[in-house]
Amino acid sequence: MAAHSVPPPIPVVCALIERDGLVLVAQRPAHKHLPLKWEFPGGKVEPGESPEAAIVRELREELGCEFALSRALPRFNHAYAETIEMIPFTGRLARGSPEPQPHEHIALRWVAPAELASLDLAAADLPVVATYCALTTK
Repeated sequence: MAAHSVPPPIPVVCALIERDGLVLVAQRPAHKHLPLKWEFPGGKVEPGESPEAAIVRELREELGCEFALSRALPRFNHAYAETIEMIPFTGRLARGSPEPQPHEHIALRWVAPAELASLDLAAADLPVVATYCALTTK
C-alpha cells in the first residue's frame, strides 16, 4: 500500500485594502464556514490563475471594486479542515473604482491597523495581521 499522501495546500489570496491609514475588513455570513468572523476579502486561486490575477478577480466578485496591488506579504500555510496557503497582498482601490460593497459578506468596516487585533478574525488572518502591523509600525 502506498503511504497516505497529504494533499498540497489550497492557494488562497487575501487583500489588505488600505485607505487613509485604515484597512478594509469584511464579516462572513452566519451560514458559511467561520460564521460571523471578520476577514480580509479574497478567495481561492483558480487552476492556471496567478495569485495577482486571483485577488483582482475575487475583489471584483466579492466587493464590486477594482484593486490596485502594491505588494505581496509573506505567504504561509494554515490548517483548517484542509490546509491553505495564504497569499496576502496590500494595495488600494484603483483610481475610479466603485466603493466596495458586501456582495458576499454581511458587513464591511474600515479599521485602523491597531484595531485589527481586537476583531474576531478568522484564524488564518491572524498571522497576516501580525506581519502587516510589524511592517506598518516601522
